[in-house]
Amino acid sequence: MPSMAVIGGTGLAQWPELELRDTVAQETVYGNPSAPIIIAQLGNVEVAFLARHGCPHQFAPHCINYRANIAALKQLGVNQIFAVNAVGSICSEIPPESIVIPDQVIDYTYGREHTFFPGDDQPVHHIDFTEPFSAGLRDQLLQTAQDIQLPIKDKAVYGCTQGPRLETVAEINRLERDGVDIVGMTAMPEAALAREMEIDYASIALVVNMAAGRSSGIITMDEIELALAKGMQNVKRLLLATLNR
Repeated sequence: MPSMAVIGGTGLAQWPELELRDTVAQETVYGNPSAPIIIAQLGNVEVAFLARHGCPHQFAPHCINYRANIAALKQLGVNQIFAVNAVGSICSEIPPESIVIPDQVIDYTYGREHTFFPGDDQPVHHIDFTEPFSAGLRDQLLQTAQDIQLPIKDKAVYGCTQGPRLETVAEINRLERDGVDIVGMTAMPEAALAREMEIDYASIALVVNMAAGRSSGIITMDEIELALAKGMQNVKRLLLATLNR
């Protein structure tokens, strides 16, 4: 079974370099993951793919069973996760279609099952989360981007909000005061759960819109989907090159 996994949308499985090998319906004590895990050959490596929102897309960010997703990958023997996250940008210097490799996160979510060690059937376990994203995986992504001459933003603070609605202007202003650069809905508790399972985890954040109050009009799904389609081509380039280093 593969040691590396990619968590993202179903669009990641639709590219010519990907050779499907198997589909695994992995059950866990935390329930079923969002979708069956796809085992595929990508270049010279075998990789596990998991559609975070289900296949087809059906789970809102706050309804995703993050514990089942991470536990299922752990059971398969995965020890490295590259997560693709669609985000909005608060900073004018990070426009739509930009790729960002965040180095920090602020968690604004609530009510999500966010630990494998709640203190009832599993003893409380306090992980160190000083650096929430794996330095080793981040270095691989940054070096690969340089090698293939792909412009990326090499660090940023990811603010994770509850969703599924987008944020108000006042909320974005608050996030900016907190030091947030990009805002999304899925990096937490995913990153923390991976740390609890001792799985290296890095985020590839694709900017699909400017955040509320940072553009001239309202945010539409049409503009988000257009930026997602265009930017995902570069995300795939980065993943293919990184996984085959």
